[in-house]
Amino acid sequence: MKTIAGLPDGVVGVEATGEVTAQDYDTVLVPAVARGLEGREKIRFLYQIDRGFTGFTAGAMWEDVKVGLHQRKDFEKCAVVADAKWILDSVNLFRVLLPCPVKAFRNDQLAEAKAWLLP
Repeated sequence: MKTIAGLPDGVVGVEATGEVTAQDYDTVLVPAVARGLEGREKIRFLYQIDRGFTGFTAGAMWEDVKVGLHQRKDFEKCAVVADAKWILDSVNLFRVLLPCPVKAFRNDQLAEAKAWLLP
């Protein structure tokens, strides 16, 4: 997992590739969100799961739940970009539980996802 550079002010992005672990959340995602929130109440978040993604470890899935529970009010908008049908379906199913707009995009729609996050 790595941060996505070159995003507009107020937009934080991470890209998941290979196997995503709990350590990825601890060293990349959570710190990126914290940096994005410096001086702000909320951020817009881009989570890209690229074509090289192979899966989440159990620890990563637990970290994802924790971030969702503890930081859900920190997000103004969230875009999830992936090609795996189960991820896109999960986003569409669970987005009603989040207090901000969440939209799923395919990787070939990355530019649309970035544009959707703009104010």
